[in-house]
This record gives sequence, C-alpha cells and structure tokens, in this order.
Amino acid sequence: MGRRLARTLVERGDDVVAFVRSAAQITDLTELGAHVALVDLEKDDAVAVSFELEGADAVVFAAGAGPGSGAPRKDAVDRAGAALLADAAERAAVGRYVLVSSRGVEAARADERPDGVDDVFWAYLRAKAAAEDDLRARTDLQWTIVRPGRLTDDPGVGLVALAPVGDGDKPRGKRRKPGAAVGERSDVTRDDVALVLAAVLHEPRSAGLVLDLVGGDRPVEDALADVLP
Repeated sequence: MGRRLARTLVERGDDVVAFVRSAAQITDLTELGAHVALVDLEKDDAVAVSFELEGADAVVFAAGAGPGSGAPRKDAVDRAGAALLADAAERAAVGRYVLVSSRGVEAARADERPDGVDDVFWAYLRAKAAAEDDLRARTDLQWTIVRPGRLTDDPGVGLVALAPVGDGDKPRGKRRKPGAAVGERSDVTRDDVALVLAAVLHEPRSAGLVLDLVGGDRPVEDALADVLP
C-alpha cells in the first residue's frame, strides 16, 4: 500500500518521504521519486520518529504486520505502531494524520466475533479498533480514518464507493449519489485505496471523517465530494 501511495502522491507533485523498515526497500521507492527514511515503528521511539517528521504537512499510517504474522505482531504494528506514529506527529506539530484501518472494526469494538473469523484476523481487527480509538481521542491531530474492504492486487480502475461513519456508525455527510452505497461489494483494489488516500490528504474537509471504502461506480474525487460535510 505504501509504495502505491508514494507513487500516487509523487505523480500529484507532492514531496513524499516514505518510511521503510529495511534498506532493501529504498531503491524501489527512490526510483518512484520519493525520499526514504529508515524507521522501525516496533523499535524506534516517538522522539526519534518525530525528527523524521519535521516539516511535514501530513502523515499516513499505511503500515501493517503483513501476511503470515501472528496476533502479537498485529498488536505491535497495527495498534502500537499507529499510536507511536501519532505521538511522533504531535511532537513534530504535523497536524494531519490519515489512518488506514479496516472494515469490520465495529464488530471487534463490540466484541462480536463473526463466524469464520480466525484468531489472527480477529486480533488484527481488534488492533485496528484500538488504533482508531486512540486517534479519535487526540485533539492535536486533524485525523481521517479510511476503512477499506478486502484488498486485492487487481489493477485499479479509479471507481469506488465511500460511506461516512459517525458515532455509533450513524451516517454523516451529504446524501450519496445513486450507486455509491457501500455494501454491494466487499473488496477494493490497493491501487484505488491509494487514490482515495491521496484525495483525502488534499481535502481538508475530510478531517474528522471515518470512511468505509470498497470498489464502486463513482470516480474517486466525486465519491469523496459526495460524503464531505
């Protein structure tokens, strides 16, 4: 996800600094036109990370423990890592924070585990719910939370459905255009998630929104405009 977002933002003309855990990832990102900083959210502290954020306008948490990782790493990266990055952003006075979360976190928040959800994915949803709660409690960050559905590696098409979620999952924002309701699909391409994240970063009115995201029939900019307050 991070590589796709870096490419999208560079193409929009943004100055991008990508955080990577391994030096092996540096060349791939610099070839896209991004700057790179070696940051390990499981080992570094907020002070060290804040130095890398100095001068930044916004930060996006798109990291993840990755496939094959167990429940402890889901918590370490998807919860604790997100909180540490938020701490660092506050120290560096960044102000803007976009969190990539996941559809399904409300079930974890309510402790209502759906049938068929294994222990590791349940730990992932619980970690994302905790990361959301931590972020929403902060007052020094203009945050937006994006909850994609099941991620695919299919080529992006630039067509999505966004649904705003308020307290208690009550809809908020403008009435959506026909066909834009989330629920008809459960998947979205990683390419299209990157497009939505870039659009959100460039739209200050998206601050304070929690947005469910799946593939749909609305161009990204239109889908976002539909749900702005």
